[in-house]
Amino acid sequence: MSYLQDEITEQPASLRRLLTEGAPIVRRIVDAIRNFDPGFVMLVARGSSDNAARYGQYLLGIQARLPVALATPSIHTLYDTSPRLNKALVLGISQSGHSEDIRRVLTDARAQGALTVSMTNDVGSPMAHEAEYHLPLFAGPELSVAATKSYTAQLTALAMLVAGLVDRAELHDMLNRLPAWMDQTLRLSEPIAAWAERYRYMVQFASIGRGYNYCTAFEISLKIKELCYITGTEYSEADFLHGPIAMIQPGFPVIAIAPEGKGQPVMKDLLARLHERKAECLVVSNTPELLGEAHKPMPIPALPEVLSPIVAVVPGQLLAMNLAIAQGHAIDTPLGLRKVTITT
Repeated sequence: MSYLQDEITEQPASLRRLLTEGAPIVRRIVDAIRNFDPGFVMLVARGSSDNAARYGQYLLGIQARLPVALATPSIHTLYDTSPRLNKALVLGISQSGHSEDIRRVLTDARAQGALTVSMTNDVGSPMAHEAEYHLPLFAGPELSVAATKSYTAQLTALAMLVAGLVDRAELHDMLNRLPAWMDQTLRLSEPIAAWAERYRYMVQFASIGRGYNYCTAFEISLKIKELCYITGTEYSEADFLHGPIAMIQPGFPVIAIAPEGKGQPVMKDLLARLHERKAECLVVSNTPELLGEAHKPMPIPALPEVLSPIVAVVPGQLLAMNLAIAQGHAIDTPLGLRKVTITT
C-alpha cells in the first residue's frame, strides 16, 4: 500500500484526533477573536491550502457574517508593501508552514496590530512561530506529496473555529459526527477503484461546484492534475455558464459536486444542460436523483451542506489516485513536485 492510500484511509482517525486535541486550542483562539472583534478576515494560503481558504470564505461569511478576502502575498514580497490590516483577523493556512510569502503576510499584519492565527501541520514551522496563535492540524506525518488528510483537517479546523464563534449546539454536534461520515464516505467510494481506468486516456476535464463546494471543485481538479498530469479547469457553476460551457463536446468529462443544500438546484440545472451537450458526468452527491443521472456516481453520506466539502473531496482523491495507478504513475512522488513548496 502507498503512503497516499494510507493517508486517505487515515482521515477518520485524523479528524477525530483534531476534534479532540484541538478543542482547547480552538477555545483560546475563539476568545481572542471575540476580544479583538475584527472588522474583516484575511485568509492567506497557497496550493491545496488556498482551496481550504475558499471554504473559509463561505464558512465565515455565511455562518459568522464576517467579510472575508483572500490575501495576495506578492504584494508583500515582490512589491514590498502591505495593505492596511490593523483591523483584520489574518489567518495563515499551510500544511508545512514553510512558505515564505505566507509567513511574510503574517509578519506584516502582526506588526500593524492585526490578530494573527496560523494553521499548520508542523508546530515547529516558521508560520507557527510567526503568528500570535497557532492551531495545529494534528493530521500526523503526511509523506505523500499530494495533500489529502492535511487538507480535510484544514477544513475541519476552520469549521471548529466558526462553530466556536457562532456557538450553536447543532454545529458542534455535526462536527462530532464528522469522523463517522468520513468513514462512511470511504466505504461508499470503494467502487471507484474498479472504474477509474475508464478515464485512463482522458486528456482534459472540468470540475464544477457552487457555494460551500466551490472549493471542492478546485481541490479535486488539483489532485487529478498533480497525480495524473491531465489538463483540468475548475469553475463555479455560475462562472461556467458565462462562456466556458461552450467547450463541452460529446464525451467531455465533467466532475460535478452537487450534494444536498442551497447549491444543489443550480447544479441540477447544470447537469441537465451538460446532458443536452452529451457530456460525460461524474457526480459527487448524496441525492439519489442526481446520482442516478451520472455516468459515474460518486456517493457521499447525507450530511449538512456546511460540512459537506470535508467529505465530498474524498471521492475525488480516490479517483485521482486510482487513475494515476491505472496510468502507471508514481502516486507518492509526482514528477517535478516536492512535499514542501517554498514560494516567495
